[in-house]
Amino acid sequence: MDWNDQRAFLAVIETGSLSAAARRLDVAQATVRSRIESLEAVLDTVLFTRSVNGLVPTDRALTLIEPARAMANASAVFVRTASADSSQMAGVVRISVSEFVGVEVLPAMLKPLRRLHPKLVLEIDLSNASAAILDREADIAVRMHQPQQGSLIARKVASVKLGLYAHHAYLQIHGEPTDVTELAGHDWIGPDRASRDLALAAKMLPDVSRQRCVISTDSHPMQLAAARAGLGIAAIQCVSGDADSELRRVLPDLSIATLDTWIVTHANLRNVPKVRVVIDHLAGCFRRYGEMA
Repeated sequence: MDWNDQRAFLAVIETGSLSAAARRLDVAQATVRSRIESLEAVLDTVLFTRSVNGLVPTDRALTLIEPARAMANASAVFVRTASADSSQMAGVVRISVSEFVGVEVLPAMLKPLRRLHPKLVLEIDLSNASAAILDREADIAVRMHQPQQGSLIARKVASVKLGLYAHHAYLQIHGEPTDVTELAGHDWIGPDRASRDLALAAKMLPDVSRQRCVISTDSHPMQLAAARAGLGIAAIQCVSGDADSELRRVLPDLSIATLDTWIVTHANLRNVPKVRVVIDHLAGCFRRYGEMA
């Protein structure tokens, strides 16, 4: 069984068409079709049916998605490992971070790292879902909760404060709360379905009704953008909120919550020089970031 056939299968699964898969793989559409047909012949099964919306995976194909992704991850690890001499500060390091950290925090941290080590290539996995470090979906993850798996090495690097923020125009219209009891009468920007965020919101502000949440989204950058647009009050990392001259901290003496921040890697990677240098750099940056608020 040819790995390239499986790569084609996964590309079609994730893009929904032969043409899109061909663009992702940078091959001709006929090549993708041929590889799918080859895989179907080896497996003696039909993997896709055609519909008006593109190619639809069969039930058999659906059972093969996770094994194919696992092989793709393993292949990516192979490439990253082989991308440079392990003794050199060069090659690919894949970092998994949340959307907010990736958009608002990480870029400024990476600039001095790239200046010091220009041969490093950084792949950024931007997702609120925790990357499976054990499966090597990423070399390093920045998480806002402590991992429990024994094979992972985790370093707590910061406790990031959260505060309540609103655009000054919103506060001019709706008034600025002077105590906690007045918060219940305001418009709120908060989580949608993320259980961890919903639990944190309920703990932070138990008296604020969910019905007052006028914008519900699990995207933290979207929450910040909505606050910047004057749509309501949002819980925002204080460093980012304080840095925005258009936002004002509501009830600044109110203790909302802190997010413990951990840098995580696989035990087998902790002494790889290029991984080690990224971990140490990010640890210092996040420590200073946590002390800014």
